[in-house]
This record gives sequence, C-alpha cells and structure tokens, in this order.
Amino acid sequence: MVKKQAGRYSKYLRPISMAFDLLVINFFIYLFLDKSLFKLAPVLIFSSFWITSSLITKFYEVYRFTKLISIISYIFYQLLLFSILVFAFFGIVQNVAPGLSQTLKFLLVVFTLISLFKLSLFYALQSYRLGFGGNFRKTIIIGNNEAVNELKEFFKTQKELGYENIKTFNFNSASDLNLQNCFEFIISRHIDEVYCSANELDENQIKHLIEFCENNFKILKFISKRGGLLSKKLKTDIYGLSTVQSLREMPLSNDFNTLLKRLFDIVFSLLVILLLLSWLTPIFAFLIKIESKGPVFFKQTRNGIKYKEFICYKFRSMIQNNDADIQQATKNDKRVTRFGRILRKTSLDELPQFFNVLIGNMSVVGPRPHMIKENERYSKSVNKFMVRHFVKPGITGLAQVKGFRGEVETDEDIINRVKHDIYYLENWSLILDLNIVFLTTINFLTGQKKAY
Repeated sequence: MVKKQAGRYSKYLRPISMAFDLLVINFFIYLFLDKSLFKLAPVLIFSSFWITSSLITKFYEVYRFTKLISIISYIFYQLLLFSILVFAFFGIVQNVAPGLSQTLKFLLVVFTLISLFKLSLFYALQSYRLGFGGNFRKTIIIGNNEAVNELKEFFKTQKELGYENIKTFNFNSASDLNLQNCFEFIISRHIDEVYCSANELDENQIKHLIEFCENNFKILKFISKRGGLLSKKLKTDIYGLSTVQSLREMPLSNDFNTLLKRLFDIVFSLLVILLLLSWLTPIFAFLIKIESKGPVFFKQTRNGIKYKEFICYKFRSMIQNNDADIQQATKNDKRVTRFGRILRKTSLDELPQFFNVLIGNMSVVGPRPHMIKENERYSKSVNKFMVRHFVKPGITGLAQVKGFRGEVETDEDIINRVKHDIYYLENWSLILDLNIVFLTTINFLTGQKKAY
C-alpha cells in the first residue's frame, strides 16, 4: 500500500474543529436561549467568549503526542471558563437572561456535542494512521543511549500517533558521526523531523546540525536524558517516557494562531483595497504614466515562506531599467522618478502588496521579502538568515519600525534586521502585529530616514 504524504493537511484540523464548535454554540444560542440573542452583536460576543477562553485554556493545543487525559482536562477547563463568562454576561445583561435551567441545558448540550466531536476526531485520526498509513511524519534519530532507544521504541509501538522513524544514526563517539551523510539522507528521504541526543555531540556538530535544519526548514528536537533538561529556555514535550525539547517555540507553528493571523490579514487587506486602493490606484496610475513610460505596477519575484518564490507587487517608482532585480535603491538614486520618490518616502509604493496579502503569499506583518539575489548572498554570509522564512513575509515588520529598513549599507544592518525578524517569529501575538501596524502608521506620517 502506498502511503499518503505526511501531515500535508493537518493544518486544517484545528480551523475545522473551531468552526464546528462556533457553529454548535451559535445554533444552540438560538435554539435554547432568548431568540433576541440571535443577532450579530450577541453572536460575536459569545464567539469571542469561546475564542478567548480557548486561548487561555489551550483548548486547541492538541498535538499527535498529546495524551487522552490532557485532552479531557482541556475540555473540563474550557467548560469551566466558558460557563463563567456566560453567567457573567447574563448577570450584566439581565433583560435578555434566560432561566438557570435553560442556561445549564444550553451548556450541557453544547459541551456534550463539542466533546464528542473532539474525541471522535482524535480517535479517527489514530485509526486513519493505523489503517491507511496516512498523516505520518518522517523522522530520524541521531544518538546511541537509553533515551534514544526509548524514543525509538515509542515511535515503533505508538504508530497511531503518526510518526515513522526512517532511520537511527548510531555512533560510539562524536568523532564517529558523519553529519554530511545525515544531511544527505534527510534531503533524499524528505525527512520532516530530526531528533538528536545533544549530550553525545560536540558543540561544533550541534551548531552545524542547527544551521542545516534551519536552512532546510526541518524541525529539530533534542532528546535529553530521562528526567533531565538541556535548558529550561527550550520548549519541552513528553513523548511516552522521553523528554523532547525544541530549539525554539514559534507561535505561528500553531494552526490556531495561523488562522487568527490569516483572518486579520484578510480583513485588513480588504479594508485597504476597498477604502484606499479603489480610488488611489487610478490617480497614481495617471501620475506614474505622465512622468515615465512603462507599466503602473512593478512585479518582482521574491522568496516567501519556506523560501517559495512568489510575484510581489508594487507601484512602479523607477524608470524602467535592467538592474531593478539586482540593485537596491540608494540615496539620490537616479532611477527613481520624482513621483516615485514621494511614493517610496511614504511607503505608498508598497500598497499593491495588500493584493499579495489577500491572495495569501504575504502577511500584513512579517519579515520583509528580499530580492532573490540578496537572499542568495545573505543566506551564505549571515547567521540564521533563513530562519526568517519560517513565516510569511510582510508588508511591514518589526525590523522596519525599529529603523532597519531600506538599503543595507553595512553588515550590521542586515544582522540587526535578522535579529528583529527572529524575535518577531518567536514572540508573535496579535497584539504585537497591531502594535507594529500602529508604529508603521506613525512612521508613514513622520517619514523614515532610509525611505528612498
């Protein structure tokens, strides 16, 4: 039997689960409670109660290695917190409050259906993995000790969790390990996750392993000795008896956070397109055309999430030239037109990228996408440069609002840009995105030093 691709659709499970939950909640609001509640405002309020409580209780933080008892505890805490919010709401808005029995009946039915769906989905996935070999992640293990053997046995006996250990690279000492062979195997066999016993590798080997995984978008996790931790700063998970730690925790690797960010992107980009671009585009088109020959929009191939190429759109701010794809704009650049200088100074030339956001190959906030030639150069010379491609590129970003935008004049410019990009993807939140959008607006009104 041919196995299906590993985990290519897992990202849809949490959004589907959340959509089902919200549908159930709002359906039974109408069925059990006061019919006046089934209006837009109350629907938004109850939905926000559910989403807020789920963020606090980590209701959707269920992974393939999550134990059943943990899922049950998530359900219990979600029931408790959501119920408190519901009763608090009816305590404040007493004119639409139903009786106690109706409210309890509403909560009981809603949570029975949601719990059954959540548990059914959990067991259905396990059955699918066992019966059809689908939704598997390919792994390798590097090391040779008790912790390695325990993890290897865990992958072998817990097939329903969806891990397939393709190979274990054993060695007696660090000098016996040929990392290049490991790297070639990972690429040729399309390995998804790499598990490494860090205690058995020297510092230089760990450095090369980290660099390889980050540059090739492979998930790297460290196996520590039973009961021990490599560092309290690393994200820690338990696989059976094995303690596994991830190099960095990225909030946007969580499907719920990804969905939340995508919803924000869609709403924000639609508002900009409808309220600004709909009338600004013909005005800008006229001003661009009367000053120089060429198209209104400038299109350039750039690298996006996981280094995938996409077409990035801008209002054309230069005369047509053969160096646009290889040379950044510099101060007093003769290629920039008079109107183009205004567009670049105010960053209005970036507005068409909201179409990129709506399409889905960019985000409102994220690391700025570089030209292909720049990426090729910086990936070889700047440490951890490729990490910034773990998330979608943005129209604006943390590095840009902190002053690291525009022309890269020194190595320090690109190093600081990468540091801010990595901080962003490790500390993402919707509040951080809103703060960056606010600071971008301030910069737009005041102008930026390197906007040319």
